[in-house]
Amino acid sequence: MNAVMNRRGFLHATSTAAGGLMVGFHVPGLAQAGETPELNAWVQVLPDETVVIRIARSEMGQGTLTGLAQLVAEELECDWARVKTEYPTPGQNLARNRVWGSMSTGGSRGVRDSHEYVRKGGALARALLIQAAANQWNVSVVECTTAAGFVQHGSKRLSYGQLAAEAAKLAPPADITLKPASAWKIAGRPIKRLDTRAKLDGSQVYGMDLQMPGLLNAAIKDCPVFGGKVKSFDAAAVMSRPGVKKVVQVGDSAVAVVADTWWRAKTALEALPIVWDEGPNAGQSSAETAAVLKAGLDAADAAVGSSQGDVKGALAAAARKVEAVYSYPHQNHATMEVMNATARWTVDRCEVWTPTQNGEAALAAAAEASGLPPSQCEVYKLHLGGGFGRRGAVHDWVRQAVIIAKALPGTPVKLIWSREEDMMHGRYHPVTQCKLTAGLDAAGKLTALHMRISGQSIIAGIFPQNIKDGKDPVVFQGLNAGGAEGALGYAVPNLLIDHAMRNPAVPPGFWRGVNLNQNAVYLECFIDEVAHAAKRDPLELRRELLATSPKHLAVLNAVAAKAGWGKPRPKGRHLGLAQIMGFGSYVAACAEVSVSKKGELKIHRIVASTDPGHAVNPQQIAAQVEGSFAYGLSAALYGEITLKDGRVEQQNFDTYPVMKLADMPAVETICMPSGGFWGGVGEPTIAVAAPAVLNAIFAATGKRIRDLPLRKQALV
Repeated sequence: MNAVMNRRGFLHATSTAAGGLMVGFHVPGLAQAGETPELNAWVQVLPDETVVIRIARSEMGQGTLTGLAQLVAEELECDWARVKTEYPTPGQNLARNRVWGSMSTGGSRGVRDSHEYVRKGGALARALLIQAAANQWNVSVVECTTAAGFVQHGSKRLSYGQLAAEAAKLAPPADITLKPASAWKIAGRPIKRLDTRAKLDGSQVYGMDLQMPGLLNAAIKDCPVFGGKVKSFDAAAVMSRPGVKKVVQVGDSAVAVVADTWWRAKTALEALPIVWDEGPNAGQSSAETAAVLKAGLDAADAAVGSSQGDVKGALAAAARKVEAVYSYPHQNHATMEVMNATARWTVDRCEVWTPTQNGEAALAAAAEASGLPPSQCEVYKLHLGGGFGRRGAVHDWVRQAVIIAKALPGTPVKLIWSREEDMMHGRYHPVTQCKLTAGLDAAGKLTALHMRISGQSIIAGIFPQNIKDGKDPVVFQGLNAGGAEGALGYAVPNLLIDHAMRNPAVPPGFWRGVNLNQNAVYLECFIDEVAHAAKRDPLELRRELLATSPKHLAVLNAVAAKAGWGKPRPKGRHLGLAQIMGFGSYVAACAEVSVSKKGELKIHRIVASTDPGHAVNPQQIAAQVEGSFAYGLSAALYGEITLKDGRVEQQNFDTYPVMKLADMPAVETICMPSGGFWGGVGEPTIAVAAPAVLNAIFAATGKRIRDLPLRKQALV
């Protein structure tokens, strides 16, 4: 097979693989002479008793690295104080028939999609160590026990480090039994994270920190209008500037300057005369997009996500109808660490060092840009200074870095985007509007609900081949009729949820919480509207509608009880509720706010509950909930990307602000794993932050806020 077919085949495999992965745990004969042999792909025990646990998923602050290590260590029964971690590379994964499975870290799947096979890796390694000890002692393996990195038999014991070399020569057992969560001693505990110390003492190397001999630096500028191209540029105008080495056109739409320092590259790029062909999108604006979406609210064409009963007939027969239109804007990921990658290219090898949420996708991008087969490329993953989905499905910056490096063969080049470039060339949270219509009977009971979503499809923008019959299933997150990922908990006899796809030129992307964020705002704020229209307590109406959804109801009841719903409150303090299921977990929130006579909002606290099925590290779960609220509330209060003359108007944090520490409410987390399933943690709770606050604002002011961000709305 030629190199082109290799790249295409690999790109197809890494973008479409979603399940059924071939995962192995013992690959004999690959350890080289002089190296410490591995027990399997996940575990290596060194002679000094260090236990190296390999982590295929990416660490970006969410704690997956520690959580997965806990699961392996739990089954291995090693000494946690001796645990270290390392990333296998996507090139190694490819060479070993994807022994580590998927390297994608998104959709809150880092732990929930890999817990079983990483635990098996630890358990199989432990079995090999026991067998090696039993062979030395000439006893049965069933007579041996393990604890804290030792195999024991009566008064005899051997350390894992003493046994590892012989254990690595043995064939693993065909079957292994994993521990029940009730027997966990390392997993399930609030163990300190493995990556904290390096972050505190500054030794952690992020992509922007990377240094190597001969390294050059690059700054890049893409056409400010989406879909535009480079018409011309005058490289000679900047080549005489100090430190400048080369000016490179990158694809059809960008120009980069390479220099000895990034600042010299950036300032030369600013001085570089560039003429753009802005293309057909030069006149687009957010106002035009909003008008297109508004028309979609009543359009005849719509893909159905969920349907039950006769909504049209039930609405016509309703004693009362309630209707509202909500909207949700484009938003940027705004990671603290901007997009960056270091690339080194030669005629037969391409290497990339970069923070990525998906090492395999980064490898595919590097191979495609380099013109080499994936087997001659490698990507070295670094910890991320924020991901939020931006560094997952699309690796535009990796392609750019490789193209630039090809212009300077053999020289490592570090590409760093400016903050302005990062703001203007993201993959944005999709823009949508939603029209909701409810029918009530004479007793005030909800008999019908129609949700019409109009707006952008992420899948159409990134994986258009996955759109079937005009439907993007990801649009309906949290609104599905059933299933383990995001089922609608409310029982409504007549229900229709549909989507009129309208895709503007602004490129969409997976943004932390994805479509669950706006769907929770639309659904939970409207349920609150229905409750007040029917003169019902919002909690009691939700309880009634969730009577057949016990897990949804449990998390809702937990936050209501802890927040003191229905009990006397300090003067001026008001509560708002929200609940939803997403990413396999059940979540709820109760926000407590006050609004001054001048319309100044103060969010005092949010009580959150989450049922992820299993809790690998309760402290990390609490931290994830708190972090998700900081991110979600920043979006609700301030987050909006707007387009004027085809250009993104927000270019830095002065025009795209985020929540400050002084504005962050107290967060009280209730972690209530009920067992029987594995749900996500990093994204579900972000969705309930905004609707809980919006409902509390209504309780405080009597005013409904249906359009975000809040900073554009008058609260009194």
